[in-house]
Amino acid sequence: MTVDGPRSTAPGVVDVVALGESMVTFLPSVPGRLADVPSFERAIGGAESNVACVLAAAGHSVRWAGRVGADGFGDHLVEAIGAYGVDVSTVRRDPARPTGVYFRTAGDRATDAHEVAYYRAGSAASAMSVGTMDLDAVRSGRVLHLSGITPALSAGCLGLTRELTARRPGRPFVSFDVNHRPGLWRDAGDGHGPEVLLELARGADLVFVGDDEARDAWGLDGPEALRAALPEPEVVVVKQGATGATAFHGDHVTSVPALHVDVVAAVGAGDAFAAGFLSATLREQPVRERLRHGHLWAAAALTVPGDLAAPPARDHADRLAALDDTEWGRLRLGPGWTQDGERPGDRTGEGADEEGRTP
Repeated sequence: MTVDGPRSTAPGVVDVVALGESMVTFLPSVPGRLADVPSFERAIGGAESNVACVLAAAGHSVRWAGRVGADGFGDHLVEAIGAYGVDVSTVRRDPARPTGVYFRTAGDRATDAHEVAYYRAGSAASAMSVGTMDLDAVRSGRVLHLSGITPALSAGCLGLTRELTARRPGRPFVSFDVNHRPGLWRDAGDGHGPEVLLELARGADLVFVGDDEARDAWGLDGPEALRAALPEPEVVVVKQGATGATAFHGDHVTSVPALHVDVVAAVGAGDAFAAGFLSATLREQPVRERLRHGHLWAAAALTVPGDLAAPPARDHADRLAALDDTEWGRLRLGPGWTQDGERPGDRTGEGADEEGRTP
């Protein structure tokens, strides 16, 4: 299995284009309710731009396609994402709509105490559509990475995502992270979010989906049931939390257990996993190694306080990914295991759930 599409030697062509909304996120200075937090630290958030930043930090050529307001927060997003080496030249600025922002508490997102306050309705990103985006630029990657967040933002965003996942000759290899966010679909007044996400996933070449969100969205239990519901994609990757991950590729099934990780913060793993898998896919590594790179990059995110961590160096990750099954099972990774310095903008938001250029 290889990634179809133009190679990154042609002018303007990149390894990956990631399309989606990025927002300014405000991270609390202390734990507690939003009502009690006295101050916040500004950072960036967005599932697709998180993937773009990590891939660029690993040396891949990456373009982020999106829309932000013609305001200071939009300036910050473009500058912060660009600082990773991401090409932001095609980001559109909207003078009539603001950049989205959100605030969150410091607690574990899996608990009832966690709060998130989104201010994204009517944002510049919600105006993304077939008519407002440069589709040539969006399709200028070997891989086009999308997520299920974008189609929930507006009817125009849904139409754009449908256009980009339509199966047509010559399109790039389409990667789709389901990222089911029930609240977004409720806010949009659309009670058919799960059905829409299933439709879009069927149009992709590579699908990432958590077994928990598959149960919640579609009532599907187990990797085999998911593959039966998604026969069209070339590859379906089912993330199974602490158990590991399973990839269906053609008629083959590959499972890789998760690593033992001393978790610092249980955020950021989902986007990091997708980026690691995509990086190894671009390098045309075997599927087992792609899954292992996903786990390794997720471990990098889990062993730092923020949501976005510098990925492990390529040679380091390749050595670990090549371990035999017994040695892989013995690995335990903690803070500092990547032995790689932090890069600019290492704290980002929404994408948690939750090296070297391609030749």
